[in-house]
Amino acid sequence: MLPKLMQSLTLPAARVEASRRQFLIGALATGTGLAIGFHLLSASPAAASETATPSGAHAFSPYVTIDGDGKVTVLSSQFEMGQGSYNGIATLVAEELDADWSTIDVKGAAGSIQAYGNVAFGGAMQGTGGSTSMVTSWERYRKAGAAARAMLVAAAASEWGVEAAEITVENGLLSHPSGNSGGFGVFAAKAATLPVPVEVKLKQPSDWKLIGNSELKRFDSARKANGTEQYTIDVKLPGMLTAVMIHPPLFGAKVKSFDASAARAVKGVVDVVETPRGIAVVGEHMWAAIKGREAVTVEWDEAGAEKRGTQQIMSMYRDLVKKPAAAVARKDGDTEAEFAKAARVIEASFEFPYLAHAAMEPLNAVARMNDDGTLEIWGGHQFTDVYQKLAGDVAGIAAEKVRLHVMKTGGSFGRRAVFDGDVVVEAVYVAKAIGFRAPVKLQWTREADMRGGRYRPAYVHSLKAGIDDGGKLVAWTDHIVGQSIVAKTAFEGMVKNGVDPTSVEGANNLPYAIPNQTVGLTSTEVGVPVLWWRSVGSTHTAFAAETFLDEVAEAAGRDPVEFRLSMLEPDSRHATVLKLAAEKAGWQKPLPEGRFRGVAIAESFGSVVAEIAEVSTDGNGQIKVERVVAAVDCGLAVNPDQVRAQVEGGIGFGLSAILGEEISLTDGQVDQGNFDLYTPLRIDAMPAVEVHIVASANPPSGIGEPGVPPIGPAVANAAYKALGKRIRVMPFAKSLNA
Repeated sequence: MLPKLMQSLTLPAARVEASRRQFLIGALATGTGLAIGFHLLSASPAAASETATPSGAHAFSPYVTIDGDGKVTVLSSQFEMGQGSYNGIATLVAEELDADWSTIDVKGAAGSIQAYGNVAFGGAMQGTGGSTSMVTSWERYRKAGAAARAMLVAAAASEWGVEAAEITVENGLLSHPSGNSGGFGVFAAKAATLPVPVEVKLKQPSDWKLIGNSELKRFDSARKANGTEQYTIDVKLPGMLTAVMIHPPLFGAKVKSFDASAARAVKGVVDVVETPRGIAVVGEHMWAAIKGREAVTVEWDEAGAEKRGTQQIMSMYRDLVKKPAAAVARKDGDTEAEFAKAARVIEASFEFPYLAHAAMEPLNAVARMNDDGTLEIWGGHQFTDVYQKLAGDVAGIAAEKVRLHVMKTGGSFGRRAVFDGDVVVEAVYVAKAIGFRAPVKLQWTREADMRGGRYRPAYVHSLKAGIDDGGKLVAWTDHIVGQSIVAKTAFEGMVKNGVDPTSVEGANNLPYAIPNQTVGLTSTEVGVPVLWWRSVGSTHTAFAAETFLDEVAEAAGRDPVEFRLSMLEPDSRHATVLKLAAEKAGWQKPLPEGRFRGVAIAESFGSVVAEIAEVSTDGNGQIKVERVVAAVDCGLAVNPDQVRAQVEGGIGFGLSAILGEEISLTDGQVDQGNFDLYTPLRIDAMPAVEVHIVASANPPSGIGEPGVPPIGPAVANAAYKALGKRIRVMPFAKSLNA
């Protein structure tokens, strides 16, 4: 059972602002150093400071530690999977601390919901997702840095017999006009013995040196460049065994029987065991486990399995989308009445396939039971307290006896944000099945990862628009058919009146002033496991809405940019980014012969992104994306270079999906197993990208995902101008080669 706190969890993209009184500062002595942390208050400060968390850890956990040698370590509540959250959080701390950037390191933290609960999730759980890392970190990590600085200054003032106000701190060095000076390490131990400031004063933006600094280099760049950065795949423990999985070929199938005699005869194979999800082959190393897997024969019970292929599933969706929607996500005005009197009515349908997350590092986890009865797990723990509880349940121990090592991960895109622990729990099952006699690394192969389920759901949209005699858009409907990501999971409380918000986000909150709108949803029950995928619902809703809007603009005889601006508030964030993108792309300037432009705009995870794509055609019905100009409003950009990188990466990720990616099934079996058939974007197909950031004084909003949604429709709109063909079935390769 998942923790009860999950039952009322709100949409991960939702933002819950934290008041200053939600945090209680605390400090601990750590030998020769200092640790600063906060409680996320749910009761009185006194009660919170003495109460154990649901995970069993003490309510106080540090955010920042300063060692006797001056090293500053930030303990991140957010999981690092390549999006740069560690770097952003380090920037917040180092700015207020006035630390030497070269002394900064960041490690993943776990074990205290009160300390590490995600503020954007209401503090109910520690989790990373919905592009909320800077949202949840913005206040408390700056306060942690400011508190540590104040205590170090107080220690130096006491040591030197001077006023604290006379001491300056810069680049990790405390100085006084008298000539006294010393680094953080000199005063860390003494600082830990001093009273903790009740309130701390944060810097004014005019005093920032690191926040907003475009020249600041990532603290971990060297490690990533020279290969010394450690991921779960790199974990090596004494006596560790390696396991690989045999999963059912059909979703919902179960093991009926298996013969492992030949596998056990393979040199290096230690054991072959059954788990709730399949068969694990355990070896002394990866090669032995893989060779042993090839020798296992399994008979599957397929009575409850999903046996339909994608053709049958999509055919069902096409039929359903023609019928009235099962639930209504938005209803403004009277669309049917407006359609009846509209000068022109336009209709279109769009189809989106299942998509794999296809992260660079396939799923993995390491489990070790210690002699003292504690269980340690190394992995990409995106939902830490959830996995801690589930792992304890499998091992038969209390959650507080489970210690999570939060490892950096080579990508996730939502794949490690699972409800049931997935590979983490599976690793514990395997270790338990061999009696916990050795540490076990469970390493999925690429094929196991790609065929192991948890895809972006497939969807079909049916849209209809009405325009009046003046070319004004007066009515709009969108009926969406597809699987619910959260139904029948611990997140099921998100479904309201039959509407899964992850299915309709980006469709039921269009920014345009359309007086009559209806958005309907029909959620299906299909046995293909689904999960959020980078930018979740907006991956399909933005494409459908923004490409269809171009069709409407053409029918109305309007320029696509002008048409959009006519329906936006002039000073809105949407209008601002659209005008900026159009200006930087030279929207009004003629293009060279053979070049064509398209535009799209989308809001997701609190940020707004407009993108203008420029494409060329080879004359044989194929296109190449040459250039993309993006404008983004993500609130204050903590690390501008990182913001640009995330938008650039989002464009590549989204472009990869819409051009050629697809998970298909034949008689229930996944057709793709590796990058030969599942075809991500190749480097020579990546366009030149320009990213322009709107200056903002608002707190940071999401950036890991918002770059993805606009790229597909922007390219599709440009492709129409190049080819004269509307692309409505994803991926493009399917439509263009039809």
